[in-house]
Amino acid sequence: MKTLLSLTAALALLLPAVAQTQSPAEQLGWTLAVHSYTYQKFSIYDAIDKTAAVGAKHMSISGNVNLVDDSGKITAKPTITTSEKDMAAIKARMKAKGIDPVFVNMGVVRPSINEAESRKIFEGAKRLGITVLVAEPETHGKMAELGPVMDVVEKLAKEYNIKVAIHNHPGPNNFYWNPDTILAAVKGRSPLLGACADVGHWVRSGLDPVECLKKLEGRVITLHFKDLNEKGPKAHDVPWGTGISNAKGMLAELKRQNFKGAFCVEYEYNWENSSPEIAKCVTWFNATCAELATP
Repeated sequence: MKTLLSLTAALALLLPAVAQTQSPAEQLGWTLAVHSYTYQKFSIYDAIDKTAAVGAKHMSISGNVNLVDDSGKITAKPTITTSEKDMAAIKARMKAKGIDPVFVNMGVVRPSINEAESRKIFEGAKRLGITVLVAEPETHGKMAELGPVMDVVEKLAKEYNIKVAIHNHPGPNNFYWNPDTILAAVKGRSPLLGACADVGHWVRSGLDPVECLKKLEGRVITLHFKDLNEKGPKAHDVPWGTGISNAKGMLAELKRQNFKGAFCVEYEYNWENSSPEIAKCVTWFNATCAELATP
């Protein structure tokens, strides 16, 4: 009994020390990642270098990856077809730059009702160690096709144990622009299915991103996080916390929901020289997490 009590006391002393080693974001269960599409003007290797330079430790990868051939030319190829050799080189670069070599997610991909073709996406993701697919399942814009394609997506998600987060490009012409459609897609289905909340596209579509997050409570798997300069289709990214998207309010809402997952920086403005602005996003995120994580 004395030995057991001593062990319990030792663990009690150790646990606070472990908690202190976690960053505020980690205490909240959040990961900050830079989406490779942010640096789509550059090779994946340059994207990795730029991610490290802005202070991020994680990445998500687009549905296409910019590889460099022997002549130095950059060519975009489907990520799921990336060779073992190229992926090994990509992960080696990530490790060398202090970035976790496991991508937090991949996408946007477009599975369809064709199970054989959709299976190629899941098979490629599994081979590359991807555990979350960001997707806009193909419906040809018809609600009648939503159920059948989601049947295929759900079957494959379960078979491969891969989460599928439905993304929302801006509306009103994009099928998934409104969270109500995403809710209809996942209603009654596996918890492997949910949303990739692109909060900036909601603002472009004239929606309130905090209210959209509330609608999707329990189904948010990951985010393409943004802050925009104005509402409407012509809006562009600005450093987080400086725009009109209520960025802090969104983080507070996600904390209320007990969300656990990745915030992906998908900065779609000032493409050639966005790193200074992205660095400000990273700084703001860390500072806001520190506020929210304080008891």
